[in-house]
Amino acid sequence: MAVVLSDAAQTKPNDIAIRDSSRSLNWRELNSTINRLVNNLKPRDLGSNRRIAVYAENSVETALAHMGALHAGLSSVPVNFHLNAEEAAYILNDSGTRLLFTGPENLARAVDAVAQLPNPIPIVVWRVDGVLPAGVESLEALLASSSDAEPADDVPPRPNMLYTSGTTGFPKGVDLPPTMFAGGKNIAEHVAVLGANRFAALGVHLVVGPMYHTGPLSGVRILATGTPVVILEKFDPERTLAAIQESKAASSVMVPTHFKRMLDLPADVREKYDVSSMKMLSHTGAKCPVDVKKRMIEWFGPVFVDAYGATEVGTVCSITSEDWLTHPGSVGKVMNPPFTRCVVVDDDGNELPPNTEGRLFFEDSTGRGVVYPNDPEKSAKAHLRPGVFTLGEIGYVDEDGFVYITDRFSDMIVSGGVNIYPAEAEKVIIEHPLVADVAVIGVPDPDMGEAVKALVVPIDMKNAPSPEEIIALCRGQLSGYKCPKTVEIVTTVGRTAMGKINKRELRAPYWEKQAK
Repeated sequence: MAVVLSDAAQTKPNDIAIRDSSRSLNWRELNSTINRLVNNLKPRDLGSNRRIAVYAENSVETALAHMGALHAGLSSVPVNFHLNAEEAAYILNDSGTRLLFTGPENLARAVDAVAQLPNPIPIVVWRVDGVLPAGVESLEALLASSSDAEPADDVPPRPNMLYTSGTTGFPKGVDLPPTMFAGGKNIAEHVAVLGANRFAALGVHLVVGPMYHTGPLSGVRILATGTPVVILEKFDPERTLAAIQESKAASSVMVPTHFKRMLDLPADVREKYDVSSMKMLSHTGAKCPVDVKKRMIEWFGPVFVDAYGATEVGTVCSITSEDWLTHPGSVGKVMNPPFTRCVVVDDDGNELPPNTEGRLFFEDSTGRGVVYPNDPEKSAKAHLRPGVFTLGEIGYVDEDGFVYITDRFSDMIVSGGVNIYPAEAEKVIIEHPLVADVAVIGVPDPDMGEAVKALVVPIDMKNAPSPEEIIALCRGQLSGYKCPKTVEIVTTVGRTAMGKINKRELRAPYWEKQAK
């Protein structure tokens, strides 16, 4: 296997390499397990794209599945474990997945999802006792039947394929971008480049968020460099503080909602825990409120790095705590290379001067920009011109080159660091027999940053569906986090004769009310 793991197995065999709340592996055990996985996976017929998928909650085994795929030269697809069977089946089919790993909590949905594919694929599950359904194998049996001999690490590495929610109601697959994919002609080179990761040399890395997101999933790449990893199955504010203290965690990736929930703990609870081991805490997923960031810096110290970007392109802007304190509210300067500058334009595409609000675009010196492999039309729409792309935000750049986000011209809702596209809920709600029109927007939420709200126009105001009825309809067809938290019955959503809705105008009253 990659020399890092085999070396760790020799030099620190009994040190803990990875653990969650119920299982741990030392470096010797981790090396043997990954060897067995690689020796099992490499000979399989997994199609030209060599893809497997992982549809499971956070666990040691979830990390093992992704890590085994990485070292076998496969492309792993993290599937949101909240998705229902139909939603998961779409991703499995669209990605060309040929093997599915799943946890016990998702086994029934995984079997249902595979049954919906044109060609069924095998399933591997862990921590399940008793007789397994047809087509399902236990991870434990797979490992027991595989050799732990050191496999060659000469296969080329392949990037993850990650799925972002789509404005048409269907998620879009994107390869892990070059800014986040270490590359290399073989796994040995790949892991050597990973060793330059800014988290790699700091100490224990704590995985807090769900591992279907790029940030938490980076824990797998950090583990491959020989850095121990602790995985939280679910975020709990006090448990997170306890994990930092117990493991002496030196790095982590979180979203502003995590910060808000930790700050909401009573002062005596917060003060119980020693967080001084934390050396770098990257936050992503949404812009962090100024007051929340200030309080976190006062508590943890200047260890925060804001990473603004997207799955499609990786980190585009970054800012340290020190720079943020002199430019509060900024998401930082453009990461150069590969990005050269932020271009702010008006609605007609004319470039605007510093401190003038407009649409934010970013220049990519490689010319790549945003690429959706299966959707060239969407790729084209994300660009002002070749290599100059947008992530859908409105903002400005100050005279020092620091970028500020003030709004979004895309419809995306960011709730708790999770991207939600309104089209999915709108597609369900409009099918209700009493609904004439609907618009789903993001409104302020003190805990999650934004909450999903449905503005529903009934066919007859005297016979409008109840909010509870609309929410129940959505929950019957969509994952819970995509469903409206509140519903408001309205007379119009302002749709024009051309069928367009100005969602910025719809959102404005709710955000203005919060600002007062």
